[in-house]
Amino acid sequence: MAHTNSLLSHTLPNEQQQQLNPFSLEGKLALVTGGGTGIGLEIARCMATAGATVVITGRREEVLQEAVAELGKSVHYLTNDICELDQLDGLVEHIEATYGPLDILVNNAGVNMKKPALEVTDQEFNRIIHTNLNAVFALTRACAKRMVERESGVILMISSMAAYYGIDRVVAYAASKSAVEGMVKVLASEFSKHNVRVNAIAPGFIETEMSRTAMNSDPDRRDRAMRRTPMGKFGQPQDIGHAAVFMASDAARYITGASLPVDGGNSIGF
Repeated sequence: MAHTNSLLSHTLPNEQQQQLNPFSLEGKLALVTGGGTGIGLEIARCMATAGATVVITGRREEVLQEAVAELGKSVHYLTNDICELDQLDGLVEHIEATYGPLDILVNNAGVNMKKPALEVTDQEFNRIIHTNLNAVFALTRACAKRMVERESGVILMISSMAAYYGIDRVVAYAASKSAVEGMVKVLASEFSKHNVRVNAIAPGFIETEMSRTAMNSDPDRRDRAMRRTPMGKFGQPQDIGHAAVFMASDAARYITGASLPVDGGNSIGF
């Protein structure tokens, strides 16, 4: 009997499938920036597994090609540098002309820099702010114009523990992510009446190739992060991917303006 119900569900229209399984992203189109590696790759994978068609972007075409080959036919790529703000309207226009209306935007692409605050130059500070804040807003605006007009859409920001408490040597990164948290609240207050939800996911300490390299070069920082994480382990990229699927799905349809820590308790640890 369960097998029959499963077969039946595949023949139902997307809206009915989502009523049966509110966590489904069947029939949705998602854009994930920085989707070729790390957390972005796992968000793309989890969303594709949940039924979405996913477009990933990044600067390195070879990396994106490898990701698409790994993730399957429902994932596509476009090379793009989000820092080129004047190109972002055209990017969204091209995606919608090629694949259809965007339902989900995941602002995952970003950069970090670990350096004592007194040594950070204006140029370095501005580079982080431009990538993590200015570009995020510009792409969000390009997508939101269309989502608001259609009265439907989900926008997800990737925040950080650096926006929750003071972490040394990441002043520019923390400033950018704190600003993103503020932007989530304002955009949610403006867009929610148009059925466009805006939320953030704040990863704790997640194991990626990049983070392992950084942590192994700074054992004291690694040990401090572990000590204040009550679950006693670092997260995996798919933990963020699963959270993104939930926040983008109808299961979270009454959640907007929120920041969800996915951190093993790090943000409340002592």
